[in-house]
Amino acid sequence: MNKSSRYSHVFFIRLVGLLFLLSACSTTHQTNYFQDLYPGESEQKVLFPLEIKVQPDDQISIMVSSRDPQLTSLFNLSIMSQQGSSGSSRGLSGYMVDAQGEIDFPVLGKIHIAGKKRSEIAAFIKNELISGNYVKDPVVTVEFMNLTISVLGEVNHPGRFNIDRNQMTLLDAIGMAGDLTIYGRRDKVLVLREENGTQRTYGINLCSASQMYASPAYNLQQNDVIYVEPNTVRARQSTVNGNNVRSTSFWISLASLLTTISVLVFK
Repeated sequence: MNKSSRYSHVFFIRLVGLLFLLSACSTTHQTNYFQDLYPGESEQKVLFPLEIKVQPDDQISIMVSSRDPQLTSLFNLSIMSQQGSSGSSRGLSGYMVDAQGEIDFPVLGKIHIAGKKRSEIAAFIKNELISGNYVKDPVVTVEFMNLTISVLGEVNHPGRFNIDRNQMTLLDAIGMAGDLTIYGRRDKVLVLREENGTQRTYGINLCSASQMYASPAYNLQQNDVIYVEPNTVRARQSTVNGNNVRSTSFWISLASLLTTISVLVFK
């Protein structure tokens, strides 16, 4: 091999390496979460802390207990049996919040609870029971029954998930859905939310922790829908063969071709 051929061969090898390097950098930039966070150096504040509040059409369970079970039984709904695929199970029947945001509670009557947190509902009922001399030492427990969020799009396990805590974040929802697939866009996750009869859509960039924590949709509400858009690689796969000038497979094929040519021509 002469000197000119040797230089040409080195050029082709470097070109192939550059193509693979560019492909790897692009992939890392598009798939890494929280790219503006550094261990021990970064602090981000959630600008819109939010706890789940009860809304009309929500269903909740309310359990009153004390040292006198016979007395508190007046304030608890009857136990119902629910038939499941593995047999019958038992649980409390719940209160459905009506369009006015009220429930009909035993003895106390109509109670307005829409817009209240679980702890606020429990505290209100406890105070009413004590002030009315119904129960001296009540313990009131409030649980969500039908509150859910949905996760759709490029996640490993899309579906509807129950809310069983006072706060649920976007990261909680993504975790329950098994994380995004490699084809999900980290820079544009949509949260669809109905607010006062209007459907609003929030876009969240998971690559930036500061943008994510600053979003009003970072803390989720019941009935929120999270949608993860497909990236360009997934979109190209919907074509006939997905092999165009912008595809990863195209560049890999080109690099392989160049390598083969350099070996044949300059050996």
